[in-house]
Amino acid sequence: MARRRGFIAELQYQAAQAEKQRQRQRSAAHRAQLAAQRAQVAAQRDADRARKAAERSANASAREQQKEAKERQKEAERLYAEARQAETESLNAELASELEEIDGILAASLEVDHHIDLEALKVPNVIHPPFDPGELAVPMPAMPDLVYPPEPAYQEPPPPGGLFGAKKKHALAIERARAEHEQARRQWREQITAMQTAHAAERDRRQKAEEARRVKLAAAEGRYRDECRQRAAQAEARNRKLTELINDLAFDVESAIREYVSIVLANSVYPEIFPVDHEHEFDLPTRELRLTVTVPPPSALPAVKEYKYYKTKDEIAPTVASLAAQRKRYASAVYKVALRSLHEVFQADRSGKIHSVALTVQADTVSPATGNREIFPFVIVAADRETFLRFTLSAEITPKETLQYLGGAISGSPFDLKRADTSRGVRVRGQ
Repeated sequence: MARRRGFIAELQYQAAQAEKQRQRQRSAAHRAQLAAQRAQVAAQRDADRARKAAERSANASAREQQKEAKERQKEAERLYAEARQAETESLNAELASELEEIDGILAASLEVDHHIDLEALKVPNVIHPPFDPGELAVPMPAMPDLVYPPEPAYQEPPPPGGLFGAKKKHALAIERARAEHEQARRQWREQITAMQTAHAAERDRRQKAEEARRVKLAAAEGRYRDECRQRAAQAEARNRKLTELINDLAFDVESAIREYVSIVLANSVYPEIFPVDHEHEFDLPTRELRLTVTVPPPSALPAVKEYKYYKTKDEIAPTVASLAAQRKRYASAVYKVALRSLHEVFQADRSGKIHSVALTVQADTVSPATGNREIFPFVIVAADRETFLRFTLSAEITPKETLQYLGGAISGSPFDLKRADTSRGVRVRGQ
């Protein structure tokens, strides 16, 4: 049997899995929000209780305070009960959604055109995101010019007044002024030298930083070009594969028909809680598709009928569905999977490459008799294209009766792992 998906089928399968993951994330986020609300209400309740105890301790005789505390406690308990009830309703809504998806396995498929337009899967134009270098796009700022402080100017001290010793005093003043001027000039030259040294060091640092930026920018541009080439190559490979597949389908190449069926089946998205696995093989001389569909075991089906919140126990407990209801729902799902599989294959094959389908719907699970993993076939049926396409599939039909009409071998109780009765063989209903 063909287990490995082809190139295009794998792309379709990954897209379907991504959508399932998004659905799981939305559901988890909703549950987390409810849990946060519950924790907030519980925290408020605890805070109110602590406040009430403090108020009682401070003034046990204050009736008004006690009344307010009781009212707050009552309100907190009411909000807490509402939060728990909301949590219960959320669980029931999620359960109802899961059961609705299982019950609607066939109906959901009837609303979809399963034909795959292979030309539409091609990538006509590769759209590349703009190159965003971020901070690497900003060059280092230019070095500002050095602005030197003015050179100290010498100023001759004025002659002192008076006549006695004036000449000597003036000479001493001049000597001090010249010494001070020379010291100022030395300090000024040292300052100029330090500024020039610092300026040169900063210039070197900026030059090195700019060179490093340009190297990193060039590397980033190189990575971007590589990514663009990779995207273009992937698109080219995808388009080439699709062109080959389209051409091979036109010439009835057996492997191409198998690949097309793989794409169709990979596109068939089942509920997360009820996933199925397909294996198939196509025989060109007889134009028959041998299709095996593995469904989850009965244990995968939700056994809960609904959830209830018991305020006195502060407990959310499930109510288990009756075994009769579980048997009915699981058997119905198995029969719907069988009919859906035939419908999707024949509808998708507009050109009529497949003349008949030999279908087996089975479960792979532990046998309650042996404790070993075994295969339990529930439906074994063969359908020819012309007969099946005359059916009008709708919500009014009963899948089990349709399968019996086709002469299939059907399990009386898939839930109890009863195998399909093949003692009379599988009959193909004539046209």
